[in-house]
Amino acid sequence: MSEPVVTFEDLGVAPDLVAALAAGGVVTPFPIQELTIRDALAGRDVCGKAKTGSGKTLAFGLPLLMRTGTAEPRKPLALVLVPTRELAVQVNDVLRPLADVVGLRLRAFYGGAPMEPQIKALRTGVDIVVATPGRLIDLGERKELSVEGVQAVVLDEADRMADMGFLPQVEWFLRRIKGDHQTMLFSATLDRDVDHLIRLYLKDPVRHEVASDTVTVDEMTHRFIAVHQLDKPKVAAAIAAANFRTLVFTRTKRGADRLTLQLRKEGVKAGAIHGDLRQAQRERALHDFTDGKLAVLVATDVAARGLHIEAIDAVIHYDPAEDHKNYLHRSGRTARAGATGLAVTLVLWDQHMDAEKLQKRLGIRQPIVEMFSNDKRLADLTTWDPDA
Repeated sequence: MSEPVVTFEDLGVAPDLVAALAAGGVVTPFPIQELTIRDALAGRDVCGKAKTGSGKTLAFGLPLLMRTGTAEPRKPLALVLVPTRELAVQVNDVLRPLADVVGLRLRAFYGGAPMEPQIKALRTGVDIVVATPGRLIDLGERKELSVEGVQAVVLDEADRMADMGFLPQVEWFLRRIKGDHQTMLFSATLDRDVDHLIRLYLKDPVRHEVASDTVTVDEMTHRFIAVHQLDKPKVAAAIAAANFRTLVFTRTKRGADRLTLQLRKEGVKAGAIHGDLRQAQRERALHDFTDGKLAVLVATDVAARGLHIEAIDAVIHYDPAEDHKNYLHRSGRTARAGATGLAVTLVLWDQHMDAEKLQKRLGIRQPIVEMFSNDKRLADLTTWDPDA
């Protein structure tokens, strides 16, 4: 006998928000939402172990929208800290329509965007601030924003913020929040620096983890292809041509730009996303990729952190991942919320030993098979058996 399906209404979410979610096709909570929303609504500090794409935004967003009141100018009542501007935009895109439903003012603040409109919004009043640490510091130093009255704070992708060196800024803000407040932390891992945050800044937190929530090797199909340097862009183009939406990782910003041009020469609609591009360019590339106008998005690791893009068919490690954690983080973009996906690593002649070490750490045993760009197997790497 199957267990009854839990609904957002069962979790205590307000009817108007339930209706708004349903209108957008969101009816059944993801596991991390089912586990955390009740505790968050009760005001508990929450620690959630969850990968990007598992539904964390609604897990913390719905309780914030129900528990936050009207803020005074420059003094938001809720703060969501995120590691990248892309994630700030995406959290804003998910929650702002819901904030409108309940009459709350929610806004994203991040570097690369003009400061004046953000200052103007704060002077009018913003109830829930979604921000990157750098822009938050800028606004704080200008006396345009105070976190002293914050009643709820969310640390989203805490492990990414640690990796990017943002923890000193994050702690600077946490120490300045006065009085009783709720803290929610979500992270793919809860070790080292993240555990330090939990111990210092969360009070008797309730911990939730979905067993399948960590990116695992079994959630995706892995392929390791031996390629030649001059043929490498064409191999990537052939793989992309066989998939509707492909995310390609390069190690450097220059490499991302170069590959984007090479893919375009092969007739592939491709765009790049990295730190040297203007924010408007990054947002346009991301929007076009999400909408299906671009078949390929070429990204550096830092630029791709926190990206939430539905239905990515394949991830290509154009430059092999530095270690198994980096591999899983990249590859997890194509195995989101229970979906499966394809992860392909392109291996040059002098990278075979590193690729074999990576396989060993991942628990994968398969040959690194040489292919040229005209190889018909590239059209369907998922069903192709490298051991055959």
